Amino acid sequence: MTDTPREPSYVESRRRPGFVATLYLYASLFLVAAIVLVPLLATALGGLKTLGELRVNPFGLPDVWQWSNYWDILSGARYWQMLGNSLLIASATVVLTVAVASMAAFALAHVRFFGSAFLMNYFLIGLMFPIATAILPLFIRIRDLGLLDTYLGVVLPQVAFGLGMSILLFRNFFRNVPKELFEAALVDGSGYIRFFWFVTLPLSRPILATVAIVAFVNSWNNYIMPLIMLNSADKYPWPLGIMIYQGEFSTQWQLVLAFITLTILPTVIVFFAAQKHIVAGLTAGAVKG
Repeated sequence: MTDTPREPSYVESRRRPGFVATLYLYASLFLVAAIVLVPLLATALGGLKTLGELRVNPFGLPDVWQWSNYWDILSGARYWQMLGNSLLIASATVVLTVAVASMAAFALAHVRFFGSAFLMNYFLIGLMFPIATAILPLFIRIRDLGLLDTYLGVVLPQVAFGLGMSILLFRNFFRNVPKELFEAALVDGSGYIRFFWFVTLPLSRPILATVAIVAFVNSWNNYIMPLIMLNSADKYPWPLGIMIYQGEFSTQWQLVLAFITLTILPTVIVFFAAQKHIVAGLTAGAVKG
């Protein structure tokens, strides 16, 4: 008696994708990678060309590699000054965003009080409005506070506009912390502050890294806020440094591309160093809403 062949189950068919499905998957990944990498490579290679060659051959390899474009930028004190300003503004934004958002999210996740849902929705409303829509009243408020042309005048608005997403990520992650830990801590005499500091934060490294990287990248690439709030050239971050190579009648695009390549490297390095924590934080924070 011969055994009749068994039909593969749905789970087994999902575990063993066919050649066409695998080819489609890798082709899709290759296309997405090309869309991301081609502009980065074109920017890096554009900084190694002359202005004339850049206009004729914007995407190809340079005929003569102009390493002096990068060296002139790196050897200038202005580049390092703007890089230091960007690092100072971004670091202060990250520290304040993580501190304020984590404490607010912990209260919204574990403390029941009247109006908590309204307060959470109020924070989420901020996700609907970009910075540009509020730039005029924001400028007037910063001027009235005497914070124009100061680092704090740039940091505080960035923190305010980043709180909505940060609180949402923190709150979703904190709500997944087992309630048994919270109940056991209360039985042992631990209050909310001790539980937040000694239990919740050590368990929240993935989401802490996620929020910190998002806040860092947003602050590092922010252009409109320093442009409006800062007047002194010695306080400019790197996005405003591009204006150095823009003249009244012409722009040194090869130096602009070299400058952009050098200044986006820190964010790329930070992202790859914390990539595992970012994915883990976003995944864990997306379980519950």
